[in-house]
Amino acid sequence: MTIFSKIIKGDIPCYKIAETENCFAFLDINPMVRGHVLVIPKREVDYLFDLPDSELADLQLFAKRIAIAQKKAIPCQRVGQAVLGMEVPHAHIHLIPMQSEKDMLFSNPKLKLTEQEFLEIAESVRKNL
Repeated sequence: MTIFSKIIKGDIPCYKIAETENCFAFLDINPMVRGHVLVIPKREVDYLFDLPDSELADLQLFAKRIAIAQKKAIPCQRVGQAVLGMEVPHAHIHLIPMQSEKDMLFSNPKLKLTEQEFLEIAESVRKNL
């Protein structure tokens, strides 16, 4: 069972943004920028493009809803999407509020946010869904 499956199950706490029957979104605990969200399928699949077309489409449409809410909640030019999938063997999409393309560099230092900051960001994004 991956760390993401444990988060979905509630065994590991997270700053949940939203969920559907098949998808789950939560704040990245090592964010590149404020409002960095991970969107995952609930079904444990290692590689995003191994998802059946219908599940991949569902995940992308769910990610779109989250990105629209992020853009309303977090001051940014746009929300970038990245698929890397190397660090956790569970398909996931990074949604990253961007001021410039530099905000999408995964080599950048990660932010250190307080629990209160995470709670406020999550609530702000949820309010805009």
